[in-house]
Amino acid sequence: MSVRFYNTLTRRKEDFSPLQAGKAGIYVCGITAYDLCHIGHARAAIVFDVLARFLRYRGYDVTYVKNFTDVDDKIIARAEREGRTIGEVAETFIAAHDEDMAALGVERATVTPRATEHIEGMIALIRTLLEKGLAYVVSGDVYYAVERFPGYGKLSGRGLEEMLAGARIDVNEKKTNPMDFALWKGSKPGEPGWDSPWGKGRPGWHIECSVMSQRYLGDTFDIHGGGEDLIFPHHENEIAQSEGATGRPLARVWMHNGFVRVNKEKMSKSLGNFSTIREMLAVHPPEVLRLFILQSHYRSPVDFSDQALRETQTGLDRFYETRRKIQAALSGGPAADRTAGGERLTGGHRRLYEKATGLQERFAGAMDDDLNTARAIGYIFHGVRQVNAYLDAEGQAASPERTLVLTAAQQAFDRCGDVLGLFRQDPRDYFAMDQRRETARRGLDVAEIENLIAQRLTARQARNWAQADAIRQRLAEHGVILQDGPAATTWKFA
Repeated sequence: MSVRFYNTLTRRKEDFSPLQAGKAGIYVCGITAYDLCHIGHARAAIVFDVLARFLRYRGYDVTYVKNFTDVDDKIIARAEREGRTIGEVAETFIAAHDEDMAALGVERATVTPRATEHIEGMIALIRTLLEKGLAYVVSGDVYYAVERFPGYGKLSGRGLEEMLAGARIDVNEKKTNPMDFALWKGSKPGEPGWDSPWGKGRPGWHIECSVMSQRYLGDTFDIHGGGEDLIFPHHENEIAQSEGATGRPLARVWMHNGFVRVNKEKMSKSLGNFSTIREMLAVHPPEVLRLFILQSHYRSPVDFSDQALRETQTGLDRFYETRRKIQAALSGGPAADRTAGGERLTGGHRRLYEKATGLQERFAGAMDDDLNTARAIGYIFHGVRQVNAYLDAEGQAASPERTLVLTAAQQAFDRCGDVLGLFRQDPRDYFAMDQRRETARRGLDVAEIENLIAQRLTARQARNWAQADAIRQRLAEHGVILQDGPAATTWKFA
């Protein structure tokens, strides 16, 4: 099956056919650096991180460009309030963005340009639009004349009359049409600005992405991505600017992730349900947030709630518990006979080996179908259930066959996890981190729990079952559940 993506522009799934065989160019709109990133930013970042990972998995040489807007009205306003320069404000929140993305396992884009690094390119593009009659100058400002671009509205599927009827537009007597948008804004006294043919000023929001995508990917590139909220006006305006100047399509495929809701309501500061990534990470492990986001198809809305995140945590615990079992079985088992191959296996060994080695094919098939991470993750957890059933079955004693089968399962989990940016921790580290977080939340002490477990082990070795049971009960009263294994006793919270 070929790789297929839903194209917002054509409103259908299409085979992915890049401009250059074996290469893929992706541009995704990044943050405006005036505040900490929120969970909406997290969703877009994770979705397009997985897109880039998957295309590399499929053998493409990926150039992934994700910009930073470092000059904007909101940045200027914050700089004035705090007595700082716009550069200082932007630098603060770009650094915070990078920390948050690293915590979520988001790989750095190939290129991360900033708007202020490309002012000359923006001025050049605006000149071209003026020469083509697609823009006009009024008192030091430059506006794009949307009525002069025949394709305006093709991405959002709305005509100008419909846009005007449904839009909340600030009154601006400078504009020929209320829907016209700023390409260049004259600087007010005290505001930062750059010299231009139209006076000192700064770029409008939309022009930067046209210039930066063109600079790093060319006039036409393969995939343009972003949140659903950017379809109009930002991406619509990008198309008007870029295609108006070059006469060529801007992007072959437009991909947009769905909205984020919180407890079934649209996320917004006014509703008080607005959470930054840092606030979420103070309560939930990063991998839980990442798994939660990827359990839904990227085009569907995703609804954050404490209950949903707790359920995701339970599923992630189940996965790592299975990984821990695999590790324990492989550490004590004999080496596999690599020359034998799966075709010589029989019974339960053969069945699980075939399922394990087929997991990557099923996983890739789901991802080929418009990056369907929800279905792909379902295949992984089905594989987890199959491994558990295999390990629980009678007669699965240590053997070269079992080693071969479990190694195949572990490798399949690892390869799928690499694409998703999930399931890559050592189970010991995963549970230790989870325990530290939960013990701190409950006001308990990890060292005290470990000490009681050691005392219980001593009591068991002395066959003092009453004392061992008393310690188990004492821990259970604090929600600590013990699990005795052949090598050690582990613990978790109920």
